[in-house]
Amino acid sequence: MSKLSILGLYDNPDSAADALDALSESGFDSNNFDVLTGTPYPEGAFGEHTPQHRLFRFPLFGAIVGLTLSVFLTTTTQVVYPLVTGGKPILSIFAMLVIMYEMTMLSAVVTTVIGILFESRLPNISMNVYDTRITEGLIGVSLVCTSDKKEQAEKALKDSGAMEIKSSGKQSDF
Repeated sequence: MSKLSILGLYDNPDSAADALDALSESGFDSNNFDVLTGTPYPEGAFGEHTPQHRLFRFPLFGAIVGLTLSVFLTTTTQVVYPLVTGGKPILSIFAMLVIMYEMTMLSAVVTTVIGILFESRLPNISMNVYDTRITEGLIGVSLVCTSDKKEQAEKALKDSGAMEIKSSGKQSDF
């Protein structure tokens, strides 16, 4: 069974919300369909599943790794190359603090950027169906399903008031 991408176009937000309800009632997983719109609607306005983000974990992980790496780097450098100056201790905490701070912040920022790309699902390798009229005000309901459920998905989209339904490679008007 091959995976298909199906797009239903709507000119009314209520019809798009009805389409999401119809897809859920038809047995499709809420992770397999999404709302595409060029207009800024509030999160969950169509009743869609809002995934919980895990972005806060990336900078925390990066900061811990950066702090650990900086402590290891500064400690081993001062132990391997001891520079005794006037009876002062070889491991100087105050000299290590600047490097520890900079490495912690650098790794937290870098992992945050990586986390934003990851949580935004960029780059999107899967080529789903898209219509440029979505940027002109139409609302799209995108669905990824198997080929045996195509008719069921198109019926759910059509019954909810779709202006047009596009499928990967094939187009059907109503």
